[in-house]
Amino acid sequence: MTDSSHYPATGLIRIIDPAKEPKPLTEIAPDALDDEQRAEAERKAQLRLRTRMIATGFHDPSKAERWLNAPELKNVSQDALFAGLRLAPSPDIALPALVRLIEKHPAVAERANRGEEEFGMYRLLGASQAIGDFLYRHPELIDPLFDTQVYPAESALIRSQHPASILPETDGEFLTPIAPLDTPYRRDILTALGADPHAERPRAAAEQTGKDGYVTLRVAYRAALARIAMIDVCCEDPVEMMPTIGRHLADLAAAALEGALAIARTEVAEGLGPGLAAPRRGEAVDALDLAIIGMGKCGARELNYISDVDVVYVVAPVEPGTAPGAGAEGETAPLKLIENECSTIGTELVHALTRAIMGPAPEPALWEVDANLRPEGKDGPLVRTVESYVQYYKRWAENWEFQALLKARPIAGSAQLGARYARAIDPFVWESAARDGFVESVQAMRARVTDNIPSHQVDRQIKLGPGGLRDIEFTVQLLQLVHGRTDPAVRTKSTVDSLAALTAVSYISRTDAETFSRDYKKLRVLEHRIQLQQLRRTHLMPEKEAEQRALARSILSPERNGTLSAEQMLKAWQKIKRNVRSLHERIFFRPLLAAVSTLSRDEVVLSEQAAQDRLAALGYRDPRGAMRHIKALTTGLSRSADIQRHLMPVLLGWFARGVDADAGLLGFRIVSESLGSTSWYLRMLRDSPAAAERLSQLLSSSRLMTDLLEDASASIAWLDKVADLKPLGEEALASEVSSLLARHADAVEAMRAVRYLRRRETLRTAMGWTLGIVTIEDTCAGLAAIDECTIGAALQIALRELQAAPEGAEPAESEAAVGERLLTRIAIIGMGRLGGAENGFGSDADVMFVHEPLEGADEDAAQEQAARIVNRTLALLKQPVKPPIRAERPLEVDADLRPEGKQGAIVRSLDSYRSYYERWAETWEFQALTRARLIGGDSELGEVFVELIDPYRYPATFTPEQVQQIRRMKARVENERMPHGADRTRQLKLGRGGLSDVEWLVQLLQLRHAHVVPGLRTTSTLTALNAAVEAGLVAAEDAEVLSGAWLLATKIRGGNVLRGVRQSDTLPSGRDDLEAIARWCGYPAGSARALEEDYLRQTRNARKVYERLFFEEA
Repeated sequence: MTDSSHYPATGLIRIIDPAKEPKPLTEIAPDALDDEQRAEAERKAQLRLRTRMIATGFHDPSKAERWLNAPELKNVSQDALFAGLRLAPSPDIALPALVRLIEKHPAVAERANRGEEEFGMYRLLGASQAIGDFLYRHPELIDPLFDTQVYPAESALIRSQHPASILPETDGEFLTPIAPLDTPYRRDILTALGADPHAERPRAAAEQTGKDGYVTLRVAYRAALARIAMIDVCCEDPVEMMPTIGRHLADLAAAALEGALAIARTEVAEGLGPGLAAPRRGEAVDALDLAIIGMGKCGARELNYISDVDVVYVVAPVEPGTAPGAGAEGETAPLKLIENECSTIGTELVHALTRAIMGPAPEPALWEVDANLRPEGKDGPLVRTVESYVQYYKRWAENWEFQALLKARPIAGSAQLGARYARAIDPFVWESAARDGFVESVQAMRARVTDNIPSHQVDRQIKLGPGGLRDIEFTVQLLQLVHGRTDPAVRTKSTVDSLAALTAVSYISRTDAETFSRDYKKLRVLEHRIQLQQLRRTHLMPEKEAEQRALARSILSPERNGTLSAEQMLKAWQKIKRNVRSLHERIFFRPLLAAVSTLSRDEVVLSEQAAQDRLAALGYRDPRGAMRHIKALTTGLSRSADIQRHLMPVLLGWFARGVDADAGLLGFRIVSESLGSTSWYLRMLRDSPAAAERLSQLLSSSRLMTDLLEDASASIAWLDKVADLKPLGEEALASEVSSLLARHADAVEAMRAVRYLRRRETLRTAMGWTLGIVTIEDTCAGLAAIDECTIGAALQIALRELQAAPEGAEPAESEAAVGERLLTRIAIIGMGRLGGAENGFGSDADVMFVHEPLEGADEDAAQEQAARIVNRTLALLKQPVKPPIRAERPLEVDADLRPEGKQGAIVRSLDSYRSYYERWAETWEFQALTRARLIGGDSELGEVFVELIDPYRYPATFTPEQVQQIRRMKARVENERMPHGADRTRQLKLGRGGLSDVEWLVQLLQLRHAHVVPGLRTTSTLTALNAAVEAGLVAAEDAEVLSGAWLLATKIRGGNVLRGVRQSDTLPSGRDDLEAIARWCGYPAGSARALEEDYLRQTRNARKVYERLFFEEA
């Protein structure tokens, strides 16, 4: 019998002896029965058999019946067989596997006849089809495996400790505990390969190289894996057994790597490339130390049944005197390798050991050896010295790389070299939380993992989905990195051990730690059982009912087999996911409240320093200030304070995920205090998590948003409904303006109400865009509609004021009582971005005014009156109001695009415009008209004006001379209007590939082709660009480049204004501003550099397209 003492010890169900003597599987009916009786007897027997199969747990009795009739089962008792199959997680899988094994090894039939006594065999074959296939390939392993004692027994368990032989004394320096490299698994595999387990650098026997050695290694590995799996599926409590199983799987994987390295040493020693004399090849291999560092789950000793094994490799020359034969008389001096030779030989060894694990061979590959967590990833060298790693981590490593090092552990190769590597990298790990941008990069890495999950798999993900394993691991690791800087007690590897360590030193409450540790282990058991079925890497909950039933039967002990239905299992899983989702705020943030408030005795009370460390690691730059805000909001016995205590843990997390955590918390305090004891505010946040999260996102995005919300508290109620966060639209705005004007007779009061409406609706639009509810196109259109409505309302007020009776006039005074008679009608024409409905936050409103005298009116008097009305309209829009409107950005109206610019009349008649455009207008003025659109005033007059200008902006002929004029004007604008010293590559409007390039190109296309292409007759840049594509004027790929650059520049410009960036027309250079703007542009956390690179690349490409199309001849 194979010694199994080093396999996991486990408590198992009692062995159940068969209650009856075995009965034959098939019974021959007595000859005395006639045909009818025989048929009836067979029918009843068939019914009994089918009923028994269903009761046993078969999902497909018809298919199973064919296997039951296999000749291999002719000597197997039916009662014993069904008693054993009843214990199998999937009898449908166990039965065919059993028949096939009897075919290969007839003695298995004797085991099958023992029924429940062989519960280990039945459990394993029903839990893993892949292991059944493995045993079919290697029947010689059947008896050693199933003779393994799986019931309670004393076992030399491998414990998590670091022996002094591996980690020598280092003057009191803290060392991360490292599990021993010399395990029984290692000894067994090396022995199978003919290597000496006690040698410093074991080599496989010559006959155990190539595919023969690969097969030996893989068979030995899978034989051990099968024993671990059998113990696992037979234990009384798989959940509590999970950490032990994870440790053994990790140690087995490490042993496989050690065996692969032994094969590699022999292969490389026999076939090392040029550079060394043939007799010294083996000596060169002996002159190199190579340590394999396990990362991720293997490093933490919590490995899955099938998983990529993440590693990095460390090399060093063996010091003379330690190599074999060193100093022996008459011996050639041992080699002393230099660094590049270490790299060459080490790389050869790594390639060879990788082939042994996953290269082609008669026995399938084990798993993927993944070295991509090494410095520089796939582009970096496979092996490095300790000094090279240290230099990289000092100078070039990114934040996420330090989090990856958290679980690094020497697992194979040179134990001494591995320990030296561990000591060298340890300080980098525990200082990483203090690095700039650490929180953002960690959050970005977590977000990227989540974002990469296919949408149809999110709800089935046990590992990566919401409430999955990664959520627990992420939170625990972040807590370790935060508190591990100053507290060595939490510098542990595995998730379960880390939760226990964090609890022991009061960073997590014991109740929470116990709950989440058990939830973690339950999820891992689900993951293990799903992977065990086919020994395939997967983290998805099965979709088929049969597979779900088998999974439910496999996660319980054999004694409880069948007591958990698939439906119950799924409900329990959903409950775990809900618990895990709240993990972060419960164990990360709630203790922060205990540091400033009196909570229940069960709460963890952090020291002031620990609380500040935790806040700082999250991204709070003023932890002391944050603690003051938390205390102010949560202290007291009022109902408001009580609700705040419940809200604060989750809000702190949401603020931390935002752009500026400190601003978010401060803004929340300001808004909360301004609303006082308003009942609906806190009730809405308590009852609507979506509203609370949206408020957190807004407050952490910009101080301007806080100022606007503080003064317009009613707007916070919009956060509860997505529909309330979308722009109102022109009709709704016009209706509200009409109501306001009806309620306010005084011109100044009426204008104040309209301007307050503009501020409110600008806030609504900003909120919708910031929260990702409204696209940038709809945002621009919404802002344009607000400004159109505001300017139109100002004109209405000015007209009403003109016609109103003077204050104090008596009704008898007929002329004075009715005010001034109206002599003309006026229309407002939007130009520029307003005309194109492409406004940004804070955009000026370019306009022109046109009037037409009423019938019988004197033209000069009408012109004079029109000028007064327009000037009054402009004054109403910008004059101070009382009381002032807080945080208002008054609308700047610019009428300089009118004929003759600032020197020309503020308003002209239709005839005057016609005469000017016919006789004196320059080509650039026709270009400006491509954006002209009626936005207010007399609609009939506006439509006549549009008809008047159409022949000028969409001319039948646009001459080459005019094209040249446009090109010269564009060059002049670039040279004269570019701010002095500005970086053209970062200028959003006038810079390379910016807004101006795209807009001028589109407008030139309109001037040249709109006469024959109706789709180009639009004031919208993107609509015209799409029409140019449809007309064949611009290639689709060119249009995509242009529109992409235009949209990104527009987003950045809007984000700059909301962020309060001083130069709103420039791509920011500061990391904080870039990070904030990236969020408005739809990027995840930690994307400051990505935004910058994307903008520079997109605008560079847009400029190339612009230059090619703008200067091409017709």
